[in-house]
Amino acid sequence: MRILLLSAGRVAFPALTLFAFAAVSAPPTFNQDIAPIIYRNCSSCHRPGEAAPFALLSYADVKKKAKTIADATESRLMPPWKAEPASFAYRDERRLADAEIALIQGWVKGGMEEGSGEKPAPPKFASGWALGEPDLIVEMPKAYHIPADGPDIYRNIAVPLGLTEDKWVTAIDMKPTARAAVHHVLYFADPNGKAHQKKQGDQPGFNGMRPSASITLGGFALGAQPKHFPTGFAMLVPKGSDFVVQYHFHPTGKPEAEKSLIGIYFAKQAPERKMTRIQMPPHYSLFSGLDIPAGEKDFVIRDSYTLPVAIDALGIGAHAHYIAKQMKMTATLPDGDVKTLLWIKDWDFAWQDRYFFKELVALPKGTRLDTEIHWDNSAKNPRNPSSPPVRVTWGEESKDEMGSISLIAAARENSERAALQKDIAEHRNRIVAAGLKADPTLGLKIKQLLAE
Repeated sequence: MRILLLSAGRVAFPALTLFAFAAVSAPPTFNQDIAPIIYRNCSSCHRPGEAAPFALLSYADVKKKAKTIADATESRLMPPWKAEPASFAYRDERRLADAEIALIQGWVKGGMEEGSGEKPAPPKFASGWALGEPDLIVEMPKAYHIPADGPDIYRNIAVPLGLTEDKWVTAIDMKPTARAAVHHVLYFADPNGKAHQKKQGDQPGFNGMRPSASITLGGFALGAQPKHFPTGFAMLVPKGSDFVVQYHFHPTGKPEAEKSLIGIYFAKQAPERKMTRIQMPPHYSLFSGLDIPAGEKDFVIRDSYTLPVAIDALGIGAHAHYIAKQMKMTATLPDGDVKTLLWIKDWDFAWQDRYFFKELVALPKGTRLDTEIHWDNSAKNPRNPSSPPVRVTWGEESKDEMGSISLIAAARENSERAALQKDIAEHRNRIVAAGLKADPTLGLKIKQLLAE
């Protein structure tokens, strides 16, 4: 509160309140203060046809859920944005400012007034798709029926795209029909155009951890929001390709039927530079000694990699399962300055996202990337799926674990991209070799995964 004191000559003021005026701001209202916050950060998901369980598109909608909104935003459970502020700003950040959270708290405590004046219009969405109408919509040919119980299921379902020319993909969005059962999916392009001919059993698609002769196109996970790559970047899908969706289904306790719609967005021209993924540790820590004893509160795996060429970082993302706790990647520049690229202090399996930087982040040759991932396999971890805790090792099922952070980057000079990719492969191969030497049983596990 700001106090303005008005004096009159040399007269003393034993009761200051007689001569003081408090500049008290008016209580927050929906129209003036709350609607801009909700419409900017919440309505894209909280609307019909999207993942959120209720709409937030009007004063009545928000007032009805006001206490829930106040609790969720104060705890930073919502909006779902797990990354802490880093050394470089992220694009499309949904993390609320402290002042915005305070406004919501004040509005709820102050009676949730709508306010006078013109009502703010809720955001308009060009279509039922978060990024607008796709250039191509792919529908799965038949529903895949997921049983109520049993082990996790990996299933590849392929569809011909009918492309008569090469295309460059800037974004992919997905609308699953059995959202609760879809743990995550991976997208691939089969340039041979033959994956859709492969059948296995009565249900659509075929088993396998990775379609052969495929081009990786990204994926979808719980909590992720679709985003375009930064301007000038895209992924190649050759003409005649099949589009392959690899589903990871997790039975929910009731039968489910999954028949997704996939929206694909194309660039108008080929990019000048191609992207490269720097994954640390490689292979989601398969070869990095991921073997977590029951009750272990802070199990840590680290990885370091020094850039052989200068790069521009576009964005960053992480993946792990239930008992991961912290994910962090830093960049130590050649002059010793340390920059944080990603720090998630409270990993939540239900909210996995990709974070694009507002501006390309220039990292010079000789920059050292350091990654550390922490897991909590104790009984005090509320997200631990096992009670009491059990030993957890690397695996594809939800009750198993894995973990890595991936930096999406491009070599500053096109001529140096091959050298960058070769060096990343050598780093990966060193870790694989060390892992196989430390644990000879990994070879058998890999054979089993490939056979499946």
